[in-house]
Amino acid sequence: MRSLLLSLLLFCRLAVAGDIPTYSNPHARAQPVIAVVGYNGGTELTDFAIPYGVLARSGAAQVIAVATQPGPMTMKPALRIQAQDTITTFDARFPDGADYVIVPAVVKPNDATLVAWVAAQGAKGATIVSICDGALVVANAGLFKGRRATAHWATGDYRREHYPDTEWLSNVRYVADGRVISSAGVSAAMPTALALVEAIAGNARASAVARDIGVTDWSTTHNSDIFHPRLGVNLGAYITGYTNQWFHSAERIGITVAPGVDEVTLAFTADAWARSKRSQVYTIADSTSALPTQHGLTILPDYAATDADAPPALPTTAAALPGQALDRTLEELAQRYGHRTAFLVALELEYPSYR
Repeated sequence: MRSLLLSLLLFCRLAVAGDIPTYSNPHARAQPVIAVVGYNGGTELTDFAIPYGVLARSGAAQVIAVATQPGPMTMKPALRIQAQDTITTFDARFPDGADYVIVPAVVKPNDATLVAWVAAQGAKGATIVSICDGALVVANAGLFKGRRATAHWATGDYRREHYPDTEWLSNVRYVADGRVISSAGVSAAMPTALALVEAIAGNARASAVARDIGVTDWSTTHNSDIFHPRLGVNLGAYITGYTNQWFHSAERIGITVAPGVDEVTLAFTADAWARSKRSQVYTIADSTSALPTQHGLTILPDYAATDADAPPALPTTAAALPGQALDRTLEELAQRYGHRTAFLVALELEYPSYR
């Protein structure tokens, strides 16, 4: 009887955690407005570009890239993006606020400008969605107080110590608690974005987008525990991260980009190569002029293909669906640097599919 009750409680808890409320259109807009906000001094590339790409692809919302300040955003660990709006110009365009605000992990989660803006958007009624350790920004804005949330497993102890007024959940891909939604590590950006498409436009639209990008599951099911360092399981991969830096000079690698490049594919590819601790990643295009991605992000290439100092470009491989780009890149990393390096990248991305 006790085990049955525990099972029922766990089921109910997961159901509540994954129940993203259906979009209610409080501003009577033709489409919801979604701001994906980044910090100019350093924003996690995958956290930013994947929700943008998935939500924009769905056609279910007006998705806008927003930066804290004018000028390019430096993405981590690679790329530069020019946002469509600053928080100031966004507020002028949408004084009632966004319907949703996507908050990626940033290098300075206590940045006063970013934290204040996220808090203000929450006060205006926006649903705030943290991706990975974007949860630290949202926690600093005070929006997780008294609520359930999650983030990258590696910051669990830090979050429990510094934000004890939040119930931090583990082993769940994303959590919805009222008008705040949070997700686990980096790779959770994809299922969280699809869950948002479903909340806004219904299951049929989310399923169509998922098929289009090559994804079959966007449930809350996730096991964060498997990423903790354990002897005989994954500790060797984590050690490889240090030895890669100690014993290898990082090679310069170019990723060729052109107008219309898919945001999800580009983000997964660049992020994974740069996390290997064996390579420094740069974008190469016909020129260094700004170029648009498939759904309207603006990429600022690092090099023109004709530049004498441009790094060697990675070989062009057969096109894969965006949702399969990470698996393909991990295979390429394993071939170039070894299985442990590829496993390390999967662990850092909190990506459970690679072993």
